[in-house]
Amino acid sequence: MFALYPLVRNWYAFSTRFGVSSSPSRRGSSPRPASSCLMSSCILVFYISLASLQGQPAAPHADADHLYADRANLESARRAADIWRQALAADARNFDAAWKLARADYWIGGHAPENDRRAVYENGIDAGRAAAAAEPNRPEGHFWLAANMGALAESFGLRQGIKYRKPIKAELETVLRIDPAFQEGSADRALGRWYYKVPGMFGGSHKEAEAHLRASLKYNPSSTASHYFLAELLLDDGRKEEGRAELQKVLDAPLHPDWTPEDREFKEKARRLLK
Repeated sequence: MFALYPLVRNWYAFSTRFGVSSSPSRRGSSPRPASSCLMSSCILVFYISLASLQGQPAAPHADADHLYADRANLESARRAADIWRQALAADARNFDAAWKLARADYWIGGHAPENDRRAVYENGIDAGRAAAAAEPNRPEGHFWLAANMGALAESFGLRQGIKYRKPIKAELETVLRIDPAFQEGSADRALGRWYYKVPGMFGGSHKEAEAHLRASLKYNPSSTASHYFLAELLLDDGRKEEGRAELQKVLDAPLHPDWTPEDREFKEKARRLLK
């Protein structure tokens, strides 16, 4: 986006700024006719250029970000995804378009009809891989690749879980190496989920799950996702009072300005479990 200066309010203000007065105070200071004509032409071009720039629509990525912020309206999320998908089709190494598309597909997949869900998550996996390939030392691509693989595995049974369990863990561990604080401990949060969901014979562990979930809370003690996942684990282990206390923390947590739709959903899930 261009940083534009305000348009000059009148011709006089513009001309006097550069020492060309419309009513000169001394002899010889008024421009000659030819140079005056040239000056007027230059000024006109300047105004037309500024007006043209100010009339340009916002960058597509900015439009997509605004649409995705309204993702509680699923159609807005789909429109944002379409913008990022077009940008990625035009440039396969467009990192921002790739990881944002993977993030959008993760959200859309979680709210899509069951018949459409697999295709959405698979598109998210492709976008996540593109982001990780474009910027392998950035966490976004690795995380959203893992998130889409995890959602696909959780939604479509044991076969998908076995297929993706190792790549999911590897991508999340990569995020931890790059930036453990990314998205307020999201890699620890997701690894906690991984250890909880994966059967013990394939590497799962409730002890490891709890450790990672509690580690994620160091970065955001009010995380509704971390408290909710921890509550599920504790309740599953028969630690009912601890689990209910975690659910209450979900309900008491303030809405995060960047994750309000997700927070609202975790709060609703917590209410249902507390009944």
